[in-house]
Amino acid sequence: MSKIKLFVGLGNPGEKYLLTRHNAGFWWLDFVALNHRLSFKKTTKYFGEYSNYQDNADVHFLKPSTFMNESGKSVQAITSFYKIKPEEILIIHDELDIVPGKVKLKLGGGHGGHNGVKDISNQLESNNFWRLRIGIGHPGDKNEVSSYVLKKPSKIDSGLIEDSIFSSYQIFSLLVNGELDKAMLNLHSA
Repeated sequence: MSKIKLFVGLGNPGEKYLLTRHNAGFWWLDFVALNHRLSFKKTTKYFGEYSNYQDNADVHFLKPSTFMNESGKSVQAITSFYKIKPEEILIIHDELDIVPGKVKLKLGGGHGGHNGVKDISNQLESNNFWRLRIGIGHPGDKNEVSSYVLKKPSKIDSGLIEDSIFSSYQIFSLLVNGELDKAMLNLHSA
């Protein structure tokens, strides 16, 4: 089985969006960076902020600086440069259909209405990449989704999302080592 060579956290750039639900993917990468002393540097080459893992130069981290709907531009640029296959990519993103505090790992599938994931699928011409789906909950009305994802979560939901980021971080070494079945089992049985 493939190892994860590229971790991509999805979010929107800028201070305005920093604490919004849509930036859960950025939060996850920030947590990894804190625990592995990674420092992200802005790069126009990949249209985002980039870092690599000191213990393994073949492991890359990316926070696209494009807006969510154009995340694929950034992912396509880095995967082309490093010749990373879709199944070696983990996209970390917010998920409306999962309650706060829960997180799911899966390979492939549709975009489920997530425009960042949709753009990545289009740019890579594949949906055969891994997704770490961080639950943010649903507002209950599809007409409220856009404003919901662009708002800060409540204090309770924020704590639950932080807990899910911590619990999903526990499988990080399994992802890097290519133990993806074990990572799924550990995450989903927790």
